[in-house]
Amino acid sequence: MIKAVNFEEYSSHFPAEIQKKLHLLKKLVKETAPEAVEGISYGMPAYKLKGKPLVYFAAQKNHFGFYATPSVHAAFEAELAGYKRGKGSVQFPFNEELPLEVIKKMVSFKVKELSN
Repeated sequence: MIKAVNFEEYSSHFPAEIQKKLHLLKKLVKETAPEAVEGISYGMPAYKLKGKPLVYFAAQKNHFGFYATPSVHAAFEAELAGYKRGKGSVQFPFNEELPLEVIKKMVSFKVKELSN
């Protein structure tokens, strides 16, 4: 687990190409959920909305882990079918383009879920 106090410190542990994609993920989350509060939780970038978890993501050995809670992953099961998944997680391999539109829809879904 990387010990970091903020996103910049976290991302600095990775090669430039991985950093670029981490920054892309951060930008997407912040544009989709501008009120989200950024932090580090469980050793990875974490975003909360209204004090509740919105999404987390992390660079792993060969993939990005994206964690948006089980309800979000269940709602996007079809779109995520080609990726390795867990109950509340999905793995996006480093050697593939990030599915930014799907990720944006997932974040939007979670924002709506937390707004109810």
